[in-house]
Amino acid sequence: MDWFPLYNSLRIALISSVLVFFAGIFAAHLASRLHPVLKGLLDVVLTLPLVLPPTVVGYFLLVLLGPKRPLGGWLLETFQIRIVMTWYSGILAAAVVSFPLMYRTARGAFESFDETLAYSAQTLGLSNTYIFWRIRMPACRQGILAGVVLSFARALGEYGATSMVAGYTPGRTATISTTVYQLWRTDNDALAFRWVMVNVAISAAVLLAVNLLEHRVGVRKRTYHAGETDRTKCE
Repeated sequence: MDWFPLYNSLRIALISSVLVFFAGIFAAHLASRLHPVLKGLLDVVLTLPLVLPPTVVGYFLLVLLGPKRPLGGWLLETFQIRIVMTWYSGILAAAVVSFPLMYRTARGAFESFDETLAYSAQTLGLSNTYIFWRIRMPACRQGILAGVVLSFARALGEYGATSMVAGYTPGRTATISTTVYQLWRTDNDALAFRWVMVNVAISAAVLLAVNLLEHRVGVRKRTYHAGETDRTKCE
């Protein structure tokens, strides 16, 4: 059994998750501070890949980055960089498809943040950068971690956009999802079933991690509210 599809799927999911993490928290923090009308427009643009069919997302990526398209052709002629039909094109496809999950989850975490903490830090002369990374991010870490996990799971199971921009080449661009399809198409059901079980096991582990994060958030909220209730009774 060739384990390259697992290795390739994991590296694509991991790298795309890192990219989505920084892009997602930046966009979420920006959106949480915008006027509701602008926020709504930005939401539509940034969340669109979540509701579009993955093959449509892959088509748009091909139109943008194909070797015969303006941007893709310029990259190929100037830097000899071919974006499509390479393993790293799968990173781009996975990042675009999984980005809305990170963005929406992080935005919800930022919007639930108690801004009085930031105002108090500002009165102490702390910089906005310090407040963001040392106060806001730790306070929102559970929601952000959930977004990272969900984005990783979505990137790991991505098929539609990846198959269009990266294709299927054994030992080069094959992922778990594209391998399952190719094995099924060639009537190799036994091996396809093995890869399905590998994907199910990883997905179950990811969902378990999300549930554990949600449980920890719930425990902390109940503890906080219990403390507030006790304090009120004492007063």
